[in-house]
Amino acid sequence: MTHGFQTVIDALGVRLYRVAANHGNADAQRSLGIIYDTGRGVPQDDAEAVRWFRLAADQGHADAQFNLGFRYDLGRGVPQDYVEAMRWYRLAADQGHANALKNLGTTYLSGDGVPQDYVQAHMWYSLWASRQTGDFSDNALVTRDIVAGLMTPTQIAEVQRLAHEWDAAHPLSPRLR
Repeated sequence: MTHGFQTVIDALGVRLYRVAANHGNADAQRSLGIIYDTGRGVPQDDAEAVRWFRLAADQGHADAQFNLGFRYDLGRGVPQDYVEAMRWYRLAADQGHANALKNLGTTYLSGDGVPQDYVQAHMWYSLWASRQTGDFSDNALVTRDIVAGLMTPTQIAEVQRLAHEWDAAHPLSPRLR
C-alpha cells in the first residue's frame, strides 16, 4: 500500500470515528484517544487524546479508564498525579481490566501515590495473574512470586482472603473475557 493511499484511509477512519464519537459512542471515543496518542491520521496531540479518553472513561469504558490512568501516571497530556492514576486504574480494575490490575500492583509495590503495601501489591498481581494465559500468565506469576518473597506467611494468607473477596465482588465483565 502506498503512503498516500494509507493517509487517505487513515483520514477516512478518523472522520468515521469522529461521527460515532460525537454521538456518544464510547468505543469510538476511546479509538480517537488512541489515534491522537499515536498521531495516525492526525497530528499527535496528548491533550486531545486525554479529552477523548476522558469522554469514554466517564461512560465506564474500562480500556479508556486504563488509558486515562496511564496518562496521569506518566503525566502525558495532564499533570502527573498518582492519586488520579490510581482512581482510574481502580475503576478499570473493578471491571477486570488486566493491565489495570497489574498497574495497581506495581503502584502499591513502588509506593507512588499510595503507601507502599506488599499485601495490596501481591493481591493485585494475583488478580492480574488469574486473568492471563500462556506466557503472559507466566510473567504475571513470576512478578507476584517476587513480591511474595518479601512477605510473611500471614500476609500471604491475608492476600488470598482479600483476592477471593475481590473476585467474588467483581465478576469478570463479558466485554473483557
